This record gives sequence, C-alpha cells and structure tokens, in this order.
Amino acid sequence: MSSKNSELRGMTAELITHAQILGGLVAIMWGLEILNQFFFRNTLESFGIIPRNLIGLRGIIFAPFLHANFAHLMANTLPFLGLGWLVMIRRISDFFTVSLITMLVSGLGVWLFAGANTLTVGASGVIFGYLGYLLTRGWFERKLGSIIFSLIVFLVYGGLVWGVLPQVPGVSWQGHLFGLLGGVLSARLLSKAS
Repeated sequence: MSSKNSELRGMTAELITHAQILGGLVAIMWGLEILNQFFFRNTLESFGIIPRNLIGLRGIIFAPFLHANFAHLMANTLPFLGLGWLVMIRRISDFFTVSLITMLVSGLGVWLFAGANTLTVGASGVIFGYLGYLLTRGWFERKLGSIIFSLIVFLVYGGLVWGVLPQVPGVSWQGHLFGLLGGVLSARLLSKAS
C-alpha cells in the first residue's frame, strides 16, 4: 500500500511541477501583453524579430513571449499548454531542450527569411517546434510506444501542419516552418541521447 501511495505522491508532484512550469510561462506571456496593451502602448512588440537587422536578433529570445494583441495570445495559449505538456510528459528536461532549440531555429529562420520591414512576435514558432518534435519522435526512436504516441499526436494536431505554408497575410509561416524543423532536429538529438 505504501509503495502505491508513494508512487501516487510522486506522480502528483510531477504534475504540479508541469503545471507550475507551463502556467508560469503562460503567466509571463499574459503579464507582458497586459503591460504592453495598457502601459506601453504596444511598444514592447519592438523587441520582436526584425529580419536581417542586428538589433532584431534579440527577438529570437523575446518574440515567443510577446504577442500582437490579446486575440493572438489567446490563439497561442491553448496549443502552447497542450503540446508543451505532451513534450514534457516523459521528461521535463525534454521540454526545455525542445523549447530552446525551436526558439533558436525558428527565430533564426524568421530573421534570415522573413520579408523586409516586418516584425515577428508570438509563441507559434515554439508551438510548431513542439508539434515537429512530437510527430517525429517515434520515427527517430523507433520504439512502438513512441510511434503510437506520434500517430496519436498526428491524428489530434496534424491539421496544424498546414500552417507552414504562406496562406494568411501577416502570419509568419517562416516561424512556423522553421519551428517545425527545429522540433524535428530536437527529436533527432534527443533520440540519440535516450
């Protein structure tokens, strides 16, 4: 009985840690958007990615936490929580590794290839990184459980993949595409580390 209680306590503690990490990051995003809208008159967006401009490189770190408006932030919040948690299920360290790699790959892709005179903000590059990681983890690990998990993710979230195509003006398909590629790179690197 005590080993089951201990196991249950361990699982509960891990879920609480997951909620604290994801909730903390989302709270930062929402806090920044509130500050941006009500106190800074949308000037915080200038910390986004400005293509091929040295000062725009800072956006690689800041852009995922900044959003154009509350609608943009709301559209990113649920996929960030859902896909972020799926990345985190096996190991919390996977979440941080995938997040960092996709921030860098997505951000550099936007910085190099986005249109001139654009400014990119938002967590969608990281979200697409989570998707790329989850979809390809089974391929790189070649374990039945991972393959089944990847297939389930594809069935639930696979429709998001179309976001890597230039469909909607003002939406950074470059961020989505390079985020997805960053997720694939993360899956490959982490499968070697397993």
